[in-house]
Amino acid sequence: MVKTLIVEDNRLNRETLKGLFRRYFPSMSVEEASDRQEAMKKFESFQPDLVLMDIRLPDGSGMELTKKIKETNPDVKVLIITGHHYAEYKEAAAQCGADGFLVKGGSSVEMLAAVEALLPKTKEVVSPDKQ
Repeated sequence: MVKTLIVEDNRLNRETLKGLFRRYFPSMSVEEASDRQEAMKKFESFQPDLVLMDIRLPDGSGMELTKKIKETNPDVKVLIITGHHYAEYKEAAAQCGADGFLVKGGSSVEMLAAVEALLPKTKEVVSPDKQ
């Protein structure tokens, strides 16, 4: 089973992503965190395979948290999600060790494709095209 942690301060965005993943990846287990502190606690206890990380969190930078996560567990895939399409954000995300970068507000198809590209191939996943 693939485990995913959504780190996003906006409750509606978290719920939307969680619902999308439950629909298209029914075997995926999903946890949520609204800030850095909660994210680290959940990361340590849940041990996700994939983290969707917002850049801006109420208690600090999602980029810094990404760097910390990747330093402690380089096998975890991190997809940075942001509402801003700045080239410097994408470059900074790569420098922090992020495995992907996606601007919020795109289509569900884009989100699902970005997530599926990062999912471990050895774990059970049901992709959108198989439903």
